[in-house]
Amino acid sequence: MVVSYRDLSVWQRAMSLVELTYSLTTKLPHGEVYGLKPQLQRAAVSVPSNIAEGHARDSTKEYLRFLSVALGSLAELETQFLLCQRLDLLPGNDIDEVLRVADEIGKMIRGLRKGLTDRLTRDG
Repeated sequence: MVVSYRDLSVWQRAMSLVELTYSLTTKLPHGEVYGLKPQLQRAAVSVPSNIAEGHARDSTKEYLRFLSVALGSLAELETQFLLCQRLDLLPGNDIDEVLRVADEIGKMIRGLRKGLTDRLTRDG
């Protein structure tokens, strides 16, 4: 039973993505300390933060909006990691792992959105 956003497996998985992102950003060259590093970290933090904030809102419509923001942040994070790959800033196997996790979270968020949308349609 979901009582808190902390009970949501998608939030838990997104928190793991933040940990993975912070771990990987320590491998970035020092020159990225004001470049991609903070952008990657902010985008990663935004995913579970928006899931949590949406869950705490009073309406399903608001929850759906925050889940959309979480998906946007996830796409931003993926794009930034793909840039790291193109610029050869991180090892390819690290990029593959984070993209796999991001894809999994994206599917989870879309599934949650579908369930909420179905409920909204059903309940009027």
